[in-house]
Amino acid sequence: MSMYGYARVSSMSQSTDIQVARLKAAGCELVLDEAASGRSRAGRSELETILSFIRAGDTLVVVKLDRLGRSTRDVLNLVHELEAKSAALRVLEPEIDTSKPEGRIILTTLSMVAEMELTFIKERQRAGIEAAKAKGVYKGRKRTIDREAVRRLHRDGAGATEIARRLGIGRASVYKVLRAGA
Repeated sequence: MSMYGYARVSSMSQSTDIQVARLKAAGCELVLDEAASGRSRAGRSELETILSFIRAGDTLVVVKLDRLGRSTRDVLNLVHELEAKSAALRVLEPEIDTSKPEGRIILTTLSMVAEMELTFIKERQRAGIEAAKAKGVYKGRKRTIDREAVRRLHRDGAGATEIARRLGIGRASVYKVLRAGA
C-alpha cells in the first residue's frame, strides 16, 4: 500500500515545488512532476508512468483536483482506471479519497466544477480580447512568417513545398500567404 504523488503545472515558467513539498509531507514515497496542459492526458508522460506501475492498494495523490485534469471525463476515466487496479485517488485540497463511498460523489461534483471554471476563464479571456480589439489595442499575434519572402520565392518559380522547406514553415502557411496576396 504505497502512495504516489503527482504534481503538474501548465507551463515551464511555473514551478511544482510547493506541490511536491505538500505531497511528500502527505507521505508520498515517490512524487513525479511535469509541465503539461491539464486539458487532456495527451503528453503527460509522468502521469502515465505512475498509472503503469500503480498496484492494488496503492493511492495516487494530488494536491488539487485541477492538477489531475480539467476535463470531467478525463478525471472520471482516470479514477475508473485506478479502481480497475484496486487503487485509489486522494486529493489533499479539499480532502477527497475515492477509497471511501462519499469520495467518489464529491470527486464527480468537483471535477464538473473545475471544467465549468475553465469554461468561464476562456469566456472572460475571449471577452477581454474582444474589448481590446474594439479599442484598437489588440491586433492578434505578431506575424512570424516573412510574407514577402514567400511571395518572392513564389515569383521566382518555387513551389509551395520548396518554399515551406526553405523558410521552415508549413505548406498551409505558404498557401495562406499566397491567397492573401492575390
